[in-house]
Amino acid sequence: MKRPASPILVVSVICLAACTGSLFKSKAAPPTVYLLSAGPAPPGPSQPASETPGSEIPADLAVLKPRLSPGLESDRMAVRYPDRRLDYFAETRWSGPLGEVLQDLAVQEFHSHARLRTVSGDASVFASAYWLEIEVTDFQAEYESGSTPPTVHVHLLARIGTSGDRKILGQIVANAQRQAGENRLTSIVDAFAHAADAALAEVVAHTSEILAKDSEARKDLEARKDSEARKDSEAR
Repeated sequence: MKRPASPILVVSVICLAACTGSLFKSKAAPPTVYLLSAGPAPPGPSQPASETPGSEIPADLAVLKPRLSPGLESDRMAVRYPDRRLDYFAETRWSGPLGEVLQDLAVQEFHSHARLRTVSGDASVFASAYWLEIEVTDFQAEYESGSTPPTVHVHLLARIGTSGDRKILGQIVANAQRQAGENRLTSIVDAFAHAADAALAEVVAHTSEILAKDSEARKDLEARKDSEARKDSEAR
């Protein structure tokens, strides 16, 4: 009579397979993780014309999590080759999913280069009078030829609106390209940082101008309402 296979043997085989897989994983180099952070303010005048120097714009802004084009929705660093093939740099990662990284970077940019009353992530969107939504259509390194250092392309479409009635106040198109100094990963990441900073700086500048004008318009409207209320009260 044929005896069934020993359960101890089966467990041993599974254990050996798990241990072997663990050994193989331990030999793989861990991915290099890169963090993007807001750069210094760009040279020259960057504040909105409607804003008095040193004044605060009385506006509370929520930066929503960006929407990303297909292929960019991960923590991998995208690269596009001359045949328009989209791929990713090996063993390289952003510090988190790209949408979260860019949302945090946008909030940093506003804190560093704008004078809004408050700026936060979308967790407090209902407490903020205004919201900013960014669509990321391009965020990749692009090769024109095999030996030439790539050019990083960052293309953003942004909308600013009010939280109460979801009214759109304005739209912004920001497009930035920076060529890497060398065909090396550190130079390519540096180009990513500069291109992202330039595109977001444009978003910040235009958003600040739009919010400054809308805040001023709301202030004037409230002043007119108060004046009319006082006149009605005096007439009675």
